[in-house]
Amino acid sequence: MAKKALLIGINDYKGNRNLRGCVNDVLNFHFTLRHIYNFQDEEIRVLTDSSATYDNILLKLEWLIQNARSGDLLFFHFSGHGSQIKDNNSDEHDDCFDEILCPYDMDWKSKFISDDKLDEIFRGIPDGTILDVFLDCCHAGNGTSKLAVVASDVIAEDFPNIYRCLLPPGGICSYFDRNEQHPTERSFLKSYKVRNKKNHILWAACAANQTAADAFFNGRFYGAFSYFFNLYLRQSPFISRSKLIKKVQASLTQAGYCQIPQLEMKPEIMHQPILINEPSHVPFYNQDLSRYVA
Repeated sequence: MAKKALLIGINDYKGNRNLRGCVNDVLNFHFTLRHIYNFQDEEIRVLTDSSATYDNILLKLEWLIQNARSGDLLFFHFSGHGSQIKDNNSDEHDDCFDEILCPYDMDWKSKFISDDKLDEIFRGIPDGTILDVFLDCCHAGNGTSKLAVVASDVIAEDFPNIYRCLLPPGGICSYFDRNEQHPTERSFLKSYKVRNKKNHILWAACAANQTAADAFFNGRFYGAFSYFFNLYLRQSPFISRSKLIKKVQASLTQAGYCQIPQLEMKPEIMHQPILINEPSHVPFYNQDLSRYVA
């Protein structure tokens, strides 16, 4: 049984609006994987800021799935901007848009990671391989309303939330306005529902009509979803996926965030623990994760 993880976090974008907590998300996940789930350094690849280019992300995704076999555990995490682009292969019949992850060198012509591209890459993973995909960005989740750019939650008076989405070009924005009365389902989650035939699990920071908060906790910035996700993994390493998503959803609501995290997977693996597929000793931590972030 092999384990691999690819962690991506982008605060500083080339020519686009910057974020604040994405690199801390990577540090949090790296600590959780290394010290809670016993991943080794050679089993983890990290891309942050200027190293998280379009080409580098594709190269590391190839590394992630290379030689994957039944029983392997794969983990892909992305914290950064999400957005949409006009569909170029006519497979998005409802709204004619593809959801995208925005790399450091994002442009609107070719340098973006679309839901189609991820599907193409992950389609080659053999049956029996467990793949957890964790997207702390906008447009990752399921929803039936137009893009919400402004939300009301504020985490501190001096640190209003920044949201993890890049506005699409004017033509797409105009499309949203014209079709406000006839919303359609748009998301990475939708792609997983339609195409997922294997043990692929998608964790999404929010519904498609919501924004993913880049938030302020205990003196540092994080993705709000990533913060609580890591917190509960460290408290309860054997927690099931179904219980984990409920606890994260409840904590975000209690903390005053508008976003509702989403989870898509096959029902038969819903009650299995994340990142564990065989009995083993996992250290138990019940401490605030911010103590472990540089």
